[in-house]
Amino acid sequence: MESKQMFNTKETAKYLGVSQSTIYRMEKQGLISSIRTPGGQRRFKKESIEKYSRKSRTFEAPQNPSKYKTAYFVREPEIAYDIKKGIISPESSVYKVDTSTNLYFQRENIWIYNDDILKTTCIGQGSIDLIVMSPPYNVDIKYNSHDDTMSHDDYLSFTKKWLGRCYGFLKDDGRFCLNIPLDKNKGGQQSVCADITTIAKQIGFKYHSTIVWNEQNISRRTAWGSWLSAAAPYVIAPVEVIVVLYKNRWKKTSGSRKSDITKKEFMEWTNGVWNFSGESKKRVGHPAPFPIELPRRCIKLFSFVGDTILDPFLGSGSTLLACLQTDRVGIGIDIDKKYCDLAKTRLLTEGQINQLKFNVASGGR
Repeated sequence: MESKQMFNTKETAKYLGVSQSTIYRMEKQGLISSIRTPGGQRRFKKESIEKYSRKSRTFEAPQNPSKYKTAYFVREPEIAYDIKKGIISPESSVYKVDTSTNLYFQRENIWIYNDDILKTTCIGQGSIDLIVMSPPYNVDIKYNSHDDTMSHDDYLSFTKKWLGRCYGFLKDDGRFCLNIPLDKNKGGQQSVCADITTIAKQIGFKYHSTIVWNEQNISRRTAWGSWLSAAAPYVIAPVEVIVVLYKNRWKKTSGSRKSDITKKEFMEWTNGVWNFSGESKKRVGHPAPFPIELPRRCIKLFSFVGDTILDPFLGSGSTLLACLQTDRVGIGIDIDKKYCDLAKTRLLTEGQINQLKFNVASGGR
């Protein structure tokens, strides 16, 4: 360190006593800066490394961000939804991020927050590469901490709020994979996919495509409405959809630029009909889990290795398991502490993570 003036990522990580993925995260958070070589590789100035090292002595090690007090991210104007005025409007250019509040547990590149997506201050604006999520469907599912029996108008109002927050979290070239029903039959016919997509575009999202997910459970369906009669038949599509949206531009220029998708996967997954089974509620212990295969495909197809992935309705933790498998930074938020614990348990068992490597926040079980 005495004579060299420029260091690669591995050397910088060794000097600071952290992992290379932590260096990437620190760079994204503005804690340390780099320049790029003509070949696109990171180089860190000695001056920048030493400056961070001096500052870091005032708080806990960067390997454990749960103990940071607060951080400030300079960002583009946040797009916030104003419920009273019914519009979206820009707010100030500095966003306060509290990285300690409601942290349930954290390991190297996996974070879980026991928090409300509508109120959280744990996610920096413009910091997320890809959001993969499945919100409540409003079909009377018995969640622990959410009323899934709203009127359709109230449900759409709730949807508009979390969509507005998700828009602010994404980078300019950020993508959004939204797993929702095609329509709703229970409690009255509703065009759920069309309604939510329309709201998303009103907020500012741009539409890319829709993937049809065939859960292959048509054998469980029975006829609804009038039997063998034109009086009042119900048409039921045994599929869900993944609406693919983006923020400002579709071409992704940020991140490592490293893809891990195979030729076979790319050819199969760019076909807009995906065929794989759903997840067992009984096996997972959650009333509405989705299979790991769903976020795994979205993550490998729409993000680079090392990108930051967010699931704001974490549920049973399938998205974080997929992040673990694909070497992405995974952030999950859930309002229900029991589901945070379920996600943690799945990471420790199915993900085979050494529990000693986790920093479990007070309140974790």
